[in-house]
Formats: sequence, C-alpha cells, structure tokens
Amino acid sequence: MNDDLAALAARIDHTNELLQRMLAEVAKTPSTHAIFVDAGYLYAAAGRLVAGTEDRRAFDVDAEGLIEALIDRARTIFADSRLLRVYWYDGARRRIHTAEQQSIAELPDVKVRLGNLNANNQQKGVDSLIRTDLESLARHRAISDAALLGGDEDLVSAVEAAQGYGARVHLWGIEAPEGRNQAEPLLWEVDSQRTFDLDFFKPYVSRRTAAAYEAAGARPTREDVRFVGAQIAAKWLAARGRESLVELLPGHPYLPGSVDQDLLVEAEGLLQYSLRGQADLRRALRDGFWEHLQAQY
Repeated sequence: MNDDLAALAARIDHTNELLQRMLAEVAKTPSTHAIFVDAGYLYAAAGRLVAGTEDRRAFDVDAEGLIEALIDRARTIFADSRLLRVYWYDGARRRIHTAEQQSIAELPDVKVRLGNLNANNQQKGVDSLIRTDLESLARHRAISDAALLGGDEDLVSAVEAAQGYGARVHLWGIEAPEGRNQAEPLLWEVDSQRTFDLDFFKPYVSRRTAAAYEAAGARPTREDVRFVGAQIAAKWLAARGRESLVELLPGHPYLPGSVDQDLLVEAEGLLQYSLRGQADLRRALRDGFWEHLQAQY
C-alpha cells in the first residue's frame, strides 16, 4: 500500500514538473500583434481631416512614414508584444497593383491585400479579405491582439470571428471633423477603441497645390507605360494560363485586335490617361506586355 502511494506521489510530482516547464515556456513566448489597415477608410477619413476632401487626387499621403508611425504607436500600446506584420487592404482595378500600392508592398513587415475597384471607384471584397486574415491568424494563434484601423459595419463579422478564437481586437479610428466616421455596431463589438487626431496625421498628409492636382493627369513616361503593360501581362497570364501564351507568341510583335483593345482600355484606367493618338506610348505599352510574357516562356 505504501509503495502504491509512493508511486502515485511520484507521478504527481512528475506531472507538476511538466506543468511548471510548460508554464515557463508559455511565459517566455512573446505575445504577437498585427495591424490591419483599411486603406479606403484611412484615405477618406485622413483626407477629410487634414485636406478637407476625400478625393485621393487632391492630397498626398506619405504611406511609408504613416505606416512607421502606426507601428511605433502599436509598440507603445502592446509593450510586451512583437509585431507580426501590417496588413494593408486597398482596392485596385482587376486587383492589379498601382505604382503606389507596389511601393507600399515593398516595405518591410507590410503585406498588401487587394480587393477590386469598380467603375465608381468603390472597393469590393476588402471586408472579406480582412475577415479571412483576422480569422485565420486568430485560429492558428498567430496573434493575440489585432489593431484594426477601419470603420465599416461589415467588419463586425471579422471582429467576432477573431474574438471567437481568443484574440483581442482593438479598433483604431481617425478623428472626424463632424459626427462619427465609424459604425456604432463596430464600436460595440471591439475590445477597445482609440482615435488618432489631426496632429497625428498632419506630418503624413498634405493637400496638393492646384498645379500638382492638374499634374495628376499629366502625360506618363514611356517607362511608366511599359511597367503598366507588364502588370497587365502578369494578370492576363494568371487568368488565361500558359496555353493562351503559346497561341500569342507566333504573332509577335503583333497582338490580336481584341487583346490589343483590352490592353489599351485597362492601361488607360490604371494610368488615368488616354493613350489614343499616342503612338510612342502605345508601343511602350505593348513592349512591356510582350517582355513580361516572353520572360515567362
């Protein structure tokens, strides 16, 4: 009987030792946070606050400086936590990166996720991307805290999904000159709220002069157009596959009329500039398109 008790006591001691080791390991594992930025909300709200307009063409945003400022603020708020990354959600026609979005994507610790941009310049699919990422990261215990900069009521489901897996969601907002720019149901669901004021955004948002605003429609360079041609080629190839590429190559340097027209229309949308009657820019567009396709063959 005494031997049985001794064995039981030994097993209990061993179990306690394992538990203590596990708790020690958990204590050494840092908490992790991520920042989720709805760029549509950010540009609209920050533009209204600093420049008095939501029209992106009317103001400039130092995205790199602003992202670094958000990361620094998160370091202060989540003092004992490490940053996983910043997720930057924006819209783009046919989900092809603009030059600005590409420069943001190249920043360290930043992941750009694109929804679509419709004919009315409205973002589509961004909220579902945020929900997918928030839920997945929370489910896999990749984050313990999520800082969400946004205001759309459709984000409520994303917040609830992340919270269901144990993550805490902190809503970050931008000061509104009048009233609110975040949906009340979203404010009710989050674990905490924080608002950034005019002084926070003034160093990173500046209104363009009238001349700079007009220059937004200035003639692009050949290199700009060539780059857009390569962007469209990458999207074209991903959608149609290598079989379609094989069919195109024998016709180089000419494109079938339907493909050439689609290329022109999409490029004009991305550049916000008409290429009609611009023979040199049309050639640069086709050159960029072909160069990308040939590099993949």
